[in-house]
Amino acid sequence: MGRPRKAVFASCFDALDEVLPGGGWPAGALTELLLPHPGVGELRLLAPVLVRLQREQHERCLMWFDPPALPCAWALRSLGLSSLQMVVVRSRVDAVLPSSSRRSRSTQAVPSALSAVSALWALEHALRSGHVGAVLAWLPARLPADALRRLQLAAQAHEGPAFLLRGEEAARQASPAPLRLHLAAAAPDWLRVNVFKRRGPPLQQPLLLELASVLGRPAQARARAGVLAAKETIDQGALSEAPRQGSWA
Repeated sequence: MGRPRKAVFASCFDALDEVLPGGGWPAGALTELLLPHPGVGELRLLAPVLVRLQREQHERCLMWFDPPALPCAWALRSLGLSSLQMVVVRSRVDAVLPSSSRRSRSTQAVPSALSAVSALWALEHALRSGHVGAVLAWLPARLPADALRRLQLAAQAHEGPAFLLRGEEAARQASPAPLRLHLAAAAPDWLRVNVFKRRGPPLQQPLLLELASVLGRPAQARARAGVLAAKETIDQGALSEAPRQGSWA
């Protein structure tokens, strides 16, 4: 694998660090995380490095751009993160306007149409500022052709990791990001990670990472029982289909 140009930050998942160039998340470069939908475990995957940066870089903040929902302070504390060292940037102004707002529909439509452009502009300037510890940006799967190139150039001046979270359909598009991962839920508190682009050959087999549990014991038991029941149903279906396929003659 190629050597990163700048420092890396350990992910705190040994199996993942072994397959990342340099042994961790790169600084001065974009890392794309492609998701089928928000909430598959991406924050629990990133929490260890974000906690470390908050502890080591008190003067620098963690910036979130257009998260799919407003961050919850107690949930962040359960991951070890401090909301006091966070800045949330929302470019979709109309999404947070109160329902009693008296703005006209035409006025509200303008921020929505320009939200992607606004987010990209703010993200680019944050990366160039030198005052941010880590960046998480939820961006649409489809972006202008030069948008990611501009962000990658801006990230080269950034001393921390920069994570772009996008829909999995973006995997079909080329990207200048040197590190791209596809994430998917594998089981309760387990994450499947496919490293399909890195400085080196793509990873042949996906990784299975155990995440910090956020379920209580009763919920864990129900979730595991559901997984076992689904597996048993699949196995029984495979056996019942086998004779008709001629493999159990």
